[in-house]
Amino acid sequence: MNGMRVLIVESRFYEEITDGLVKGAVKELSAQGVGYKRLIVPGILEIPAAVRYAVRAMELRATDERYAGYIALGCAIRGETDHYEHVCRLAMDGLQTLTLDFSLAVGNGILTVHNRPQAMERCLPERRNFGGQAARACLRMIDIKRELSLIPK
Repeated sequence: MNGMRVLIVESRFYEEITDGLVKGAVKELSAQGVGYKRLIVPGILEIPAAVRYAVRAMELRATDERYAGYIALGCAIRGETDHYEHVCRLAMDGLQTLTLDFSLAVGNGILTVHNRPQAMERCLPERRNFGGQAARACLRMIDIKRELSLIPK
């Protein structure tokens, strides 16, 4: 997988949680020899837009950057209002729509949890390592695209 690059789009709303997710994802990518670029967005709701911007920049040849896949990292913690439900649904639906409409290889590491302890359990590489899991999912989807001849082998 040398020479391949992945775009990590990370929401910094809960920085400590995102740091854990990024650490796990980067460790997995580095172990596989995959390059990456990190792009920071304010919250999970902005992740799909940032992925679309990256795809559009490649379509327009406005950049020399080429990404084989995308990793979405961030967290939403349930609060006292229904805002959580809307943000989670829109972020997840946005990523799924992009994945299907543009045949993207996406690893979804957006945590949607009830409380901070749940988030910490899932974000840390030495625990459930959802960042690493998202990176592995992205890399597997890239492999599937290769197997189906959507990208060169």
